[in-house]
Amino acid sequence: MQTLSRSCGPLAASLLLVLPVLGASSGPRFYGDAPDDHHPWAVHDGNRPQPPHVVPGEFSSQARPGRPPSDAVVLFDGTDLSGWQGDKGAPAPWKVTDGFMEVVPHTGSIQTKERFGDCQLHIEWAPPAKVEGSGQGRGNSGVFLMGRLEIQVLDCYDNVTYADGSTGAYYGINPPLALPVNPPGQWQVYDIVFRRPIYRDGQVSDPGYVTVFLNGVLVQDHTPLEGPGGHMGRTKPGPFPEQGPLSLQDHGNPTRFRNIWYRPLPPRSVEGGTDGWLTTEATMAKRAGIAAQIRADAATLKGNPREEMLRLFESLVYESNDAAYQRAGELAAGYVAKLQALPAAELAGKKDEVKSQVDVFNYLAKWKVIPDGYAPQVALKQMIKDQGWDKKPR
Repeated sequence: MQTLSRSCGPLAASLLLVLPVLGASSGPRFYGDAPDDHHPWAVHDGNRPQPPHVVPGEFSSQARPGRPPSDAVVLFDGTDLSGWQGDKGAPAPWKVTDGFMEVVPHTGSIQTKERFGDCQLHIEWAPPAKVEGSGQGRGNSGVFLMGRLEIQVLDCYDNVTYADGSTGAYYGINPPLALPVNPPGQWQVYDIVFRRPIYRDGQVSDPGYVTVFLNGVLVQDHTPLEGPGGHMGRTKPGPFPEQGPLSLQDHGNPTRFRNIWYRPLPPRSVEGGTDGWLTTEATMAKRAGIAAQIRADAATLKGNPREEMLRLFESLVYESNDAAYQRAGELAAGYVAKLQALPAAELAGKKDEVKSQVDVFNYLAKWKVIPDGYAPQVALKQMIKDQGWDKKPR
């Protein structure tokens, strides 16, 4: 990303000097392409909410687990299984020792008490160091997203099995792209991005996807969901619940797990999110809300006529509003009249402000917020010409 002075040019730079500061949402306005039928925000929109700050975590090593990011929900921190339960709600029967949990074979799978949906999930696991069995009988377990979709856990180090049951497989559906596995007994790391299917009136709006990194290597690349997957049977695409538990499988092997956490993901555009391509209906509703917020802010600026005018004109980029248009026009006419009444020496000090205001009017005219030949715009352009401010210095 380039700096403003290099990529935005003198127009945007001058606008930044005169527009009011908006706190966390500050940024250039009357600048990038305006909102359209499918995007409620302008390009480089200063009103667009800032991303939340997250303190990054630390990566794990074989010797110790890393630290989750600051906004993560920790599901297992290595101390106890109080946040987990057995299949039928009984206390989780697996053992905890030395900062990890371990499957107690034939006691049953466990699941979180916490329910969640779309997420970034981090989970570390280690197959037994002592190699026993082969194929699906070696270090087998599974990570079940929402208690249903399985990402296979298996010791595939020098161990061949069917491809869609390998380590990192979307089990029974899609093999991993590669097998970047560590030797038996060593910790393996899954980082998973999960988006559940979205259905409306029985029709798919978004099929849902799963992306998986194994030890930092991509093994599932935004794979579309085809149901939960399963052993020997082919599942079909269909709805998922909004929330579900994370389940870990008891497959008869003493597999270990540690450092389990997730980050909830914001809603997608198809379910009411405000980023990305939206339907026209959703876009216009969001634009109306943005415009209303800007008009409310303008109402607090009545002691500063030019800033009130700028905010009202800005609101009109998102939504037409007769009252806001009329008030902005009155303020614009008053602004021009005050400039015209200034002594020549005092007017000279307004050169940059006047030129930036013309840039604002040019932007508004480009996006049909004001008509061609808008009187305040014409008057300020004439002022610039009369004062010789349009001439390049020799």
